Amino acid sequence: MQVNQGGVNTQQNNYYVQAGPPVSWPQRVGVVPALASAFQDRAGLRATIEASRTGRSGVVSTHVLTGGGGVGKSQLAAAYAIEAARNGVDLLVWVDASGTDAVVAAYAQTAVRVQAPGGGGSDAVAAARALLDWLATTERTWLIVLDDVTEPERIEPWWPTGATGNGRVLATTRRRDAILSDNGRTVVDVDVYDELESAGYLAERLTAAGAPDLLDTGARPLTVALGHLPLALSHAAAYMVNEAVGCATYLGLFADRRSQLDAVLPSTTDSRGWRRSIGATLLVALDAAQACEPVGLALPALRVAAVLDPAGHPEALWTDAAVVAHLSRHNPSPDRGVTASRARAAMRLLHRYGLLAHNPRTGPRSVRVHALTARAVRETTPPVELEAAIQAVADALLDAWPDPDTHPDQAELVAALRTNTAALIDNTAGGLWYPDPPTVLLTLGDSLLAGGQPQAAIRYWEHLIAVTGRLVGKRHPGMTTLWLGLADAYRHSGRTAEAITIEEEMVADRERNLGDQHPNTLVARINLAASYWQAGRVDEAIAIEERVVVDNAQILGDLHPNTLTARMNLAASYRVARRHAEAIELAERVAADCVEAQGNEHPQTLTVLGNLTSSYREAGRVAEAIPIEERVLAASERTLGPGHPDTAMARANLAASYADAGRVAEAIPMLERVIDDNGRVYDETHPSGPNARLALAGLYWRAERTDEAIATLERLLADSARFMGEEHPQTVKLAAALREWQAVVSTGFAGVDVPPS
Repeated sequence: MQVNQGGVNTQQNNYYVQAGPPVSWPQRVGVVPALASAFQDRAGLRATIEASRTGRSGVVSTHVLTGGGGVGKSQLAAAYAIEAARNGVDLLVWVDASGTDAVVAAYAQTAVRVQAPGGGGSDAVAAARALLDWLATTERTWLIVLDDVTEPERIEPWWPTGATGNGRVLATTRRRDAILSDNGRTVVDVDVYDELESAGYLAERLTAAGAPDLLDTGARPLTVALGHLPLALSHAAAYMVNEAVGCATYLGLFADRRSQLDAVLPSTTDSRGWRRSIGATLLVALDAAQACEPVGLALPALRVAAVLDPAGHPEALWTDAAVVAHLSRHNPSPDRGVTASRARAAMRLLHRYGLLAHNPRTGPRSVRVHALTARAVRETTPPVELEAAIQAVADALLDAWPDPDTHPDQAELVAALRTNTAALIDNTAGGLWYPDPPTVLLTLGDSLLAGGQPQAAIRYWEHLIAVTGRLVGKRHPGMTTLWLGLADAYRHSGRTAEAITIEEEMVADRERNLGDQHPNTLVARINLAASYWQAGRVDEAIAIEERVVVDNAQILGDLHPNTLTARMNLAASYRVARRHAEAIELAERVAADCVEAQGNEHPQTLTVLGNLTSSYREAGRVAEAIPIEERVLAASERTLGPGHPDTAMARANLAASYADAGRVAEAIPMLERVIDDNGRVYDETHPSGPNARLALAGLYWRAERTDEAIATLERLLADSARFMGEEHPQTVKLAAALREWQAVVSTGFAGVDVPPS
């Protein structure tokens, strides 16, 4: 068994949450938006939906609410969710479905909450699949809401199904792709209010606010002018209540602002006039909000909200130093500075005027701004002001990112920070990259990888590189860091050749631009050596690692994490090169230094001890390896979780030592679990799979379970032929081994005591 090396630029952000006591029902995951004041029940729409619900038992009812922005799709879904909660549904999950990765994260969190079998561990994708399996078979009642589906093709594997008939799915989307109606899903068109609903909304809203007198003769013309669009009506009602003006007066203000927008917005981009309606109601509201306390901060505050994820962001961003400093630069009253409390007050002012929604009891997505409102703000903001807001938010998001070593259970917060960081990338025109890509962009990529989503990490880095190249050019200095992030994701996904190609180029780039001994150059070299090691090019890895160890010790010191990583990797390479004495001596020193610098259960300490025990085992010192490996496995399960890849490696190492000590019956189930755990994290091409299966085949043979041994080898051969080709040396060796094993079985094991090599 080998212990995989890794580079030094991957942040740990473990998703696993230890299973607790029996689940207490009901369970609620995600934040259901509050219903708007004077919410209209949309009786006609609800009747259509209910009429199309399947009457067949054992089938999940799935409805997709489709329509333009601002028509109230999410509000209708929220009404169903609130009603389901009131009726006692066992599980209610509200999911931001604007990105597939966010769906996976929400499902993974839910799997932990309901203790779905296989739902623990650091692999979010495996946990999400475990939830789907649980939903398909549970007798519990459930409702899943997928709000704002933007990628129908990529979300297709994540639609819940089931045979119990106890579940229901509601989705909202602006898309109208044919795939949305596949697999029995019912698509329901949601349009603006009808005339009665518009009139009912205004009457209820103004009456509830204690201002029925504002409902004057201008009410009907106003609803017509606003196109019966629910979002525009909510803007208008909030203004009328706050400013005590009637419908007719507001209609005049709206018409004036609308005419200004007509002059600058081409009609071809707004066929139904919705953008103009939202833009005009927004401008009317801002005119009033800017004059309210805190004076002059409503507009810059709304620009901050407009660059974030419409699905919600943490309230803590509004009191962050970066946002406070940004608002200070727009403070019209220099005699009264902008404090954290005034920044939060500006956010609350926007809430009062209906320009965003704030519910402080709803966790890390407690502040939401409608996508149409946000778009209208961005379209009317000067580019330099928009980029300044984006830069401030980038710093605030980084400040909000939890330390994974002290807050391993902050999955919901991390998911919100990921989608909000991604929103910055979508909304910038390129200023985000000057002078360098902000650290939060790198943190997002590392978070996906360490959180058990290697394929999501690859997609993210590829997207970020493409966006960077398009906006600021392929020669931007920050490109090297982004390419190294992609290479790291490739390596962890088993795509080693692609990682090496990138890393060789990036090492040369950093040597050329930063010098041979710059810390960033040394990091790039460590990662390249790790990929060489994974590809079996151990001598090349050793040559790099010996040089990096010396340079890191001189520049950073012996106990710096980068130096410890370099020394750990070098010890592992010595072992693979069968330089056992050097491997053991170095690994023992590094283990002692890791304990001194980081403690007994730090992930780096555990990895070093794994390398050390592998060297002990290969040197014939199995009795010394086993007690250390048992402690390492227990510590890994405790600190990282049973399904974490490093825990799987610790379990594989212990299984190998048990096998060498003749404890084959104990080793087999451990190795079977390793294969299962790694299969949920890595794809079929990752080397961890074939290595573990080959070892398991040998153990089956030693246990006289020859049918399983041969079946395992047959699968290995088929995979090798599929991924490597029929003529690849590995495929040829496996084919020869399989023929030898089959020949031995056919002769009745005459004179054979051990499995063929």
